[in-house]
Amino acid sequence: MSKGSKFALGAVIGAVTGIVAGVLTAPKSGKETREDIKRKASEVKDQAIETADDIRTGAEDTARNLERKARDVREAAEKKAREFQNEVKKANRD
Repeated sequence: MSKGSKFALGAVIGAVTGIVAGVLTAPKSGKETREDIKRKASEVKDQAIETADDIRTGAEDTARNLERKARDVREAAEKKAREFQNEVKKANRD
């Protein structure tokens, strides 16, 4: 798990903990408290989905970048191998 995803998970857990503590200590009726919990749970769910989407997008971007870099390295290695083969052939002719 990357540092960013650990931080995001910690932020979500912290937000949930704070919301629950605030709702449970507020002087409201049971019905109002349940409505608050339901509303806050929906907000946290939406925030978690958004965070997961952000993490997924970041991971996809990283994967694409790594794939591109790996392809570039492979192509550079193949080019160097061809150059080396040509030098060996040239040296053998001389």
